[in-house]
Amino acid sequence: MKLIVNGHEKEFDENITLSGVLQKLQLQGKVMAVAVNMDIVKQDSWDTYTLQDGDKLELLDFVGGG
Repeated sequence: MKLIVNGHEKEFDENITLSGVLQKLQLQGKVMAVAVNMDIVKQDSWDTYTLQDGDKLELLDFVGGG
């Protein structure tokens, strides 16, 4: 299945969850927010949120500055 992750097309197994994507990309603990097709998905749903072919993900990390 193909997903668009931060503007880049990537290939994943069928029936993968958001947590599964983060694990495959080695980003567990580094991502603070996820939007799927422009809709924010709450972190407590990442383990059960199953993605569909063609979904567009934005993986966000908040950086402080000043």
